[in-house]
Amino acid sequence: MQNQSRFGGNNRRRNNAPHKRRFNKQYKSKSPSVHYSRYINKAVALADETPYVPTNTFDDFDISQRTKDTLRHLGYSSPTPIQDQSIPPALEGRDVIGLANTGTGKTAAFLLPTINKLATDKKLMSALVLAPTRELAQQIDQEFKKFSGGQNLYSTLVVGGANIGRQISQIKRGPHIVIGTPGRIKDLIERKVLRLQTVEVFILDEADRMCDMGFVRDIRSIESELSKDRQTFCFSATMTKDVKSIVHEFMNDPVSVSVVRNQTNDHIDQDVFHARDKEHKIEYITELLKQDEFEKVIIFGETKFGVQRLADRLSKSDLPAVAIHGNKSQSQRERALKSFKNSHVNIMVATDVAARGLDIPNVSHVINFDPPKMYDDYIHRIGRTGRAGKAGKALTLVSR
Repeated sequence: MQNQSRFGGNNRRRNNAPHKRRFNKQYKSKSPSVHYSRYINKAVALADETPYVPTNTFDDFDISQRTKDTLRHLGYSSPTPIQDQSIPPALEGRDVIGLANTGTGKTAAFLLPTINKLATDKKLMSALVLAPTRELAQQIDQEFKKFSGGQNLYSTLVVGGANIGRQISQIKRGPHIVIGTPGRIKDLIERKVLRLQTVEVFILDEADRMCDMGFVRDIRSIESELSKDRQTFCFSATMTKDVKSIVHEFMNDPVSVSVVRNQTNDHIDQDVFHARDKEHKIEYITELLKQDEFEKVIIFGETKFGVQRLADRLSKSDLPAVAIHGNKSQSQRERALKSFKNSHVNIMVATDVAARGLDIPNVSHVINFDPPKMYDDYIHRIGRTGRAGKAGKALTLVSR
């Protein structure tokens, strides 16, 4: 029996029980925690959600007039829920736990209080931000430069895959804030280049993702270099066991703010396509991507080699695509991401490094060329589409 997929093409599903049992057994051996049926969902409109009414404006916050003018110039009119609820206690000097999805404005929620503190007392090396990926760290650095414009505050971006000699030189010049990934930060501490005793604000962004990626030991090692007399912000999409442990160890009487919504992504139209093999997957998505509705697409693959090979194959089929994975240098990843964000190229093929933290507007479709190992990874992948009240679609390709 053939069913027409909502994404075009024939989505063939067999209903005889023996085949279904064999298929489930085969598929579960590859990904035991996720059954393909969890990737199917008819979108539910977001129209029923009650719009959030902030209790503050940016002018109400006790931040410098220069920062308020910058926000006004950038077009920021009213705070998002996470900004509205977490900035006031942060400005009072409290530790803050912020539970929020990506794309909710959480970067500004921790950067604005930090900038206010740095502008008041311009001590060097007085703030540290940890992020799980190079791309997210770079995005935070860009936001810091944007929000702190004209206030003579300087940042250094410290991530793997980039020239460590240049980063060492920048640190020696004395930035006010260091933004980086745990591995490179720890490396520079061990080289005796980076000293953190003067840090007064410690920020963990996407804490659950850092823990998932195995950075718990590095984070604890870095935290041990910090003064206990500091302010700590921890932002996360979920409160996992590891995050709870870190919060308990690192924070002092924190204020907890939660604005997590739509964690199941029910508003995203989700479907599966049963392919014979990998070549069938490539043929199928090649035809799909030629359709007009596929305006801006992220395709997720499992391996670095597979992601690069798929991007090259699509480009040869007159479907220009960029690839982001761990074998790319930092400058290559930056150029690829910029090209995709600016819509110079409308297809990005990526490993899970791009699944969390990045703010990429107007993604029309997410395609899982390789199904994720864990359902949480699936949620974070498809969360790249259907943002800011817009429609989104996700398609997962499953091999029989």
